[in-house]
Amino acid sequence: MLVQLHQVEKHYDPFCLRCSLEAREGYITGLVGPNGAGKSTVFKLALNLIFPDAGEVSVLGLPAGSLTDAERSDIGAVLPGAGFCGSLSIRDILPILRHMYRDFQEEYFVKKCGEFRLPMDKKIKDFSTGMKAKLKVLTAVSHKARLLVLDEPTAGLDVLARDQILDLLREYMIPGNRGILISSHISGDLEGLCDDFYLIGDGNILLHEETDVLLERYGVLKVTEEQYQALDKSWILNVKKEPFGYSCLTGQRQFYMENAPEIVVEKGGIDDVITIMIQGEAL
Repeated sequence: MLVQLHQVEKHYDPFCLRCSLEAREGYITGLVGPNGAGKSTVFKLALNLIFPDAGEVSVLGLPAGSLTDAERSDIGAVLPGAGFCGSLSIRDILPILRHMYRDFQEEYFVKKCGEFRLPMDKKIKDFSTGMKAKLKVLTAVSHKARLLVLDEPTAGLDVLARDQILDLLREYMIPGNRGILISSHISGDLEGLCDDFYLIGDGNILLHEETDVLLERYGVLKVTEEQYQALDKSWILNVKKEPFGYSCLTGQRQFYMENAPEIVVEKGGIDDVITIMIQGEAL
């Protein structure tokens, strides 16, 4: 297991994180949820930047706090607000990267900088938002890391820049023995990238699901008050009150399509899961 949080608690009065999750080798695992739900706290725990008040955090199969410098070099990370000094250029940071990472792939890094149109001699403070984001992700994938921990790596980027970063992450996963733990507010990024995802709300994991299962089986029932009262609720996960009646999230869309043809059944997606699980109520 590349990352494992087991019954972890972290308290920031009045907020409290209570979380168990796993990021496996060969998987891209997404962490989704609204602002303030606890995503960044999970990432900081995984990177040993903060310490749990209870529970256990392991990374690369070892307690997070026991990793050596050599073992930490098997991790690549992107965090909001982190980055290189703006007065440096990419050429300036090359010797820093050589010193930091024993397996820094300088030839690959420089080649990708050219493909991404990242100028070698321009000061980083003069880069656009997209250029800075691409540089951070490129740095994270350029030293043969086994694990990437990426907190909102595509935030604020246009479609082209996001696609370039997502393609870079897919390329990174090709060896098959690596893994990524990633968050994003853009559901389309995760639906097209992640193998599984966790939904976190108010510090608690509300749902863990394989992405393929969600896209194939989940659905949203749009029902009136009368239809809701008569509905077989055996496969309803959460319900959100609407002006027309109710939106009901189910993990068994086909069941309702076959057994309740009179009601509207829409295909579910990550946005639907987030909205109804966070804003709705359990039965």
